[in-house]
This record gives sequence, structure tokens and C-alpha cells, in this order.
Amino acid sequence: MENDYKGLYETDAAGWVMSKCDQWRDHYESNYAEKFEEYYRLWRGIWAAEDSMRYSERSRIISPALQQAVESSVAEVEEATFGRGRFFDIRDDIADQNKNDIVILRNQLEEDFTRAKIRKSVSEALINSAVFGTGVAEILIEEEKEMAPATRPVMDGAMEAVGVETRERFRVKLKPVLPQNFLIDPVATSIEEALGVAVDEFVPIHQVETLIDQGVYRDVILEPTYPDVDLEPDQDLTIYSDDKVRLTKYYGLMPRDIFNKEMAEELDEDEEIAELVEDDDEDNKESSYIEVVVVIANGGQLLKIEENPYMMQDRPIVAFPWDVVPGRFWGRGVCEKGYNSQKALDTELRARIDALALTVHPMLAVDASRLPRGAKMEVRPGKTILTNGNPSEILQPFNFGQVNQITFAQAGELQKMVQMATGAIDAAGIPGSINGEATAAGVSMSLGAIIKRHKRTLINFQENFLIPMIEKSAWRYMQFDPELYPVRDFKFIPSTSLGIIAREYEVTQLVQLLQTMDKQSPMYPLLLEAIIDHMNVSNREELIATLKKAGQPNPQQQQLAQQQAQMQMAQLQSQTAVFQAQAQESQARAEKYNTETALAEYEAMTDRIRALSTNLAEGTDDEKEFERRAKTAELVLKEQAMKTQASRGVTNANTNGNATNLGSGQQQVRLPEQQNREVGGGNVQALQALAQAQNNRQG
Repeated sequence: MENDYKGLYETDAAGWVMSKCDQWRDHYESNYAEKFEEYYRLWRGIWAAEDSMRYSERSRIISPALQQAVESSVAEVEEATFGRGRFFDIRDDIADQNKNDIVILRNQLEEDFTRAKIRKSVSEALINSAVFGTGVAEILIEEEKEMAPATRPVMDGAMEAVGVETRERFRVKLKPVLPQNFLIDPVATSIEEALGVAVDEFVPIHQVETLIDQGVYRDVILEPTYPDVDLEPDQDLTIYSDDKVRLTKYYGLMPRDIFNKEMAEELDEDEEIAELVEDDDEDNKESSYIEVVVVIANGGQLLKIEENPYMMQDRPIVAFPWDVVPGRFWGRGVCEKGYNSQKALDTELRARIDALALTVHPMLAVDASRLPRGAKMEVRPGKTILTNGNPSEILQPFNFGQVNQITFAQAGELQKMVQMATGAIDAAGIPGSINGEATAAGVSMSLGAIIKRHKRTLINFQENFLIPMIEKSAWRYMQFDPELYPVRDFKFIPSTSLGIIAREYEVTQLVQLLQTMDKQSPMYPLLLEAIIDHMNVSNREELIATLKKAGQPNPQQQQLAQQQAQMQMAQLQSQTAVFQAQAQESQARAEKYNTETALAEYEAMTDRIRALSTNLAEGTDDEKEFERRAKTAELVLKEQAMKTQASRGVTNANTNGNATNLGSGQQQVRLPEQQNREVGGGNVQALQALAQAQNNRQG
């Protein structure tokens, strides 16, 4: 297999790489170059003859609708990524109990990103993605001197010397790449699955010479390069061909025997190293390709070739599509989405301006047979026109009517079509631009669809560009600066938030919800904090901190509230004690009344018994009279007991009041028993006294 490509490609490394790059460039220029150039002109507002829709067009105006769509869309993604300051976070292993290393690494990486101006490079890549459909960037690592002001004690500490401390540091940088300077395998849809990728561009010659002096590149004599318009960043400018070199950097796979041959030629002076290369070639016959980094100057001078030096064996290129096109590496940008609407809008505006030239500017119809010979016909202020006869008969001013007013409405509708196609709109133009509806419900529904489209782009940007860029940068620092960056498997997650439009939309909804809620509700401060958090004010953190502090209870007020609660509890207890004392007093009074009632009944019964036992003589008639009175008294006592029990809700038990003869000639009276001894105690004692009197009499 090692000789399959011979005869088709050059057998040396530079020839093989350049043959691949030429094929890939032919594919790019045949399918994308012309479209991308027109997208660039529409975004910049640059007119070109090939952009005209009619041959009779004289106006060169270009509507800013597409420019506004590009900038608004890019600003939305930038605000969602960098609007809160920190745009990434690091997730550590769950088993790691020490989280301080995560904080130190994140702060160090943020500081290095700030020094390398990563945000500026990411913004440029976003612009390229919105205009051309795909944003591409190259991750570079450079060794630079880091200088910082410092002081050192001199003369045994008596004085201090002021100066600058310098130290060598590796710095990871991000360099955006334009589509015309980026080459990729046409059948690939991503960086990782391509045979290789290449960055082909012009660089200042002094940069290459500096790297040659540092030993990074081979010591070769740089030949002058020929101009190439296709590689220039702005193809509408005059080409400057001095002091620059065409540099082609290839990252990808290469046939192993070509790589080994090139390395053997480079190291042929050292026989042992050459033998090691040959042994390695024999041991790796199963692997036909090897991952390499190749740098070529001016299309043929090999400056550098080496196996991929990065520890993760990744390619230092990141790219993301603005909108994914299935089966294609190049995506669909804002300019491509709004292209047709923008072209129709430009044609409408140019036709109206051309028509205005015929209706506004004065024109003159002339009888040429009655003009002096050699007269120059033109109309301007102060011009004297000579005629052979009456000027009113020879000269006749006229125009071509008026411009139709419907063109204004058509231009407005075409502008809405641009916004509809791109999904980009400013908040100031929302009420009159979204579906023609200015109601809150119409704006809310339309904004929801716009925010979802921006969110799709944001997810593509995070997964395909932002996180891979952060990971590869961290890997470079771990490999080349392990003192500051410990080598560990960290997980990077994006800390993006909502964009400008989405944030304003959510603030509006939160304000409407806040208006329907009572200020004393526990949800009120939470909603207020969410509104402040979504606002783009400079002192947002201070406002949130003040709001949280205000929500916390004041210790003095809390102590005062506790004292008031204790006083209220003591007052309630005092009132309860008063009520209990009053209840006990009422109960004692009721018992007193019951006792007095029982005593009154006892006295009444005693008086009756005394009446029964007096004024009786001895004999049978008196005894019968006594028995009759005793039975009458017993009936009266039973009646009184029943009334007493009925008044207290108590049912009396059955009583048995029969007298029992105890012996010959003697009788004993058996009195009824009362269930309630406390109430009926007096009646029982009266009956007992009556029985005792009867016994005494009989005895």
C-alpha cells in the first residue's frame, strides 16, 4: 500500500501536502468562493458591478438591513457568552475533597485568557460565522517574555531599586481564520474526521525569520512570493506584495513512509537516529498514516515537519457552523439566510432612486431646428439659452410623472422579510416589526420564536467552538507550563446566560408578575432579585447584595419582637388565671347555695317531725295517728326528694319504705335511701330522728 499514491502525488512531504491543498482549494473556489465574496460585500456595504440585478441600474445603494441582522445576531451571542464576565466554569471529580485547586486553576486560566485577548478573537470568529456560515480559529502557543514592574532591596536593605522583572512564559492565543485561508478535506463534516486541515495565508516575513533564528523552523533562504488575490483578507484593496511570505500550515494525517523518508533525510548525518527511524518504520507497518504538523513557505519550501507534538494528539483548530447544513462542513450564516430578501430590497431601492432622477431633476424638450448653430443644451442656474424665435415655442420643460407611492410599502415589507429570514431584530423595533402586531401577546409569542433561534446558534457555538477551545488551551498549558497548571482531567462547562433580547423579554414578564403580587409576599423579594439580576447595570452585584441584606432579619428588631411576643404570652396567661379564679368563685358560690338549700330543707323536716311527735297521748288512737302522720311525712319527703333530683337532672333510685316488725308489740320505720348524699343528707337525718322518736314512744 505504501506505493499506491506514487505517480499521483509528489513523494516528498512538501509536494504531498501542497497537492492536497491545491485540490481542496479548487473545490472551495468552485463551490463557495464567489458566494462568500458577495456575502462579504453585502455585509460591508460595498458595491460591485456583478451584484446588480438589472443592467440599467445606475444607483449603487445597499440597504443596511443585512448588516443590522448580522451585528444584532452576533451581539446576542456575545452578550449571552461574555455579558456576565465569567464565561466558563470547571467541574472537579466528586471524590476530590479539596476544591481550592479548581478555583486557582479557573482564576489563572481567566487571567491568561484576558492577557491573550481571547474575547476579541472569539468575537471575530463569531462575525466570520455569521457572514460566511462557519467560524474557524487556530490555537497557537507562543513563548513570550512577561514583564512586570518590581522593586528589590539594595545596600543591605537601606534602599530599594525600581525596575522590571522578566520571565519566560508560554502563552496560548486564538487566531481567527477567514474561509479563503482555510482548507479542509471536502468529504469531511468536522475537523476531527478530515484527512487534514490547512491554514494558507500571507504573514509578515520578519515573523518567519524570527522563528528561523530561534530554531523553530529550518534554516532556509526565503524566496520572494507571488501575489495571490484569493488569499487576501480584503480582496477589494490594492495588493501589497512586499515583505510577506505565503505560509501553509498543515495539521493532519500523512503517509508514514513519506514522513519517515523526510525525517531520514533531515537526520541522515546521525546514523543511529536514522536506524531508529527505519526500525520504527518496520514496527508500524500496520499503520499507514501518522498525525503530523507541516509548515511550508511559498508553496514549496519545507520549514518544519514533525509528529503531532501535543499530548492529547488533537488538532489545534476549532470551528463551528452558525446553522448546521446536513452533510457539509460549511454552515449557513445570517447573510445566506437573508440573501434573497436583501437582493430584492436593494433592487427596489435602486429602482426608486433611478426613478426619482427622472421625476425630480428638470428636463427640457427643444426644437433643435430653431437653435443657433453650436449651442450647448444644458440646464443650470444662470444659464442663458439663445433661440431663433419665441422661447416659449422652442423650449418646453417636462418630467416623467411621479414615483408610485407603493414602492415605500414594498420596501418596508422587504425589510421585514430580511428580519423574518434571519431572526434578528432590535428591541426598539419589536412592536412594529414582529408580525405587524403591537400587542403584548403578539410580541410575546413572536419573541419566543426569535429567542429559540438564537438559542440554537448559542448551543452550536458552545459545543463546537467554546468548550473545545477552552479544553485545548488548558491542555497546552498543562503540557508546557505544568507548574501553574496541574495535569488533571477537568471538565469544562460553559457559563453562558440569556442574550440581550431574551433578557429584556424575561424582565418584562417578571415585572408583570411582580405587579400582581403583594409586597408582603415571600416571593416578592425573590422576583425583585431576579429582575435586578437580568438587568445590565454596572452595580448589579451591589444591588443584589443590598437586597439580600435587607431581607435578613435585624437582630435588634428580632429581639424586640421576641420581647413583645413574651409580653403578649404573659398577658394571655394573666387573663386565663383571672378567668379560672372567676370560675372557681362561681363554683364555690354554687356549692354555698346548695349547702344553704340543704340546711333549709333539714330545718323544715325537723320542724315537721317535732310537730308529729308532740301533743300525742298514750293509747291505740294516738299510735294510729302517729303512724298516719309518719306516712304523710314520708310521702312529703319523697316528693321533696324527687323535686330536688329533677331540678339537678338526676334520676332518683326506687325506694322501699315499708316498715318491718322487729318483735312482739314493736315496729321499726325503714326510711328511703337517697343516691345523692350531699344534697339529701338532711332528709335522711330527719327520717332517722323520726324513727328514733317512734321507737322511744313504743318503749
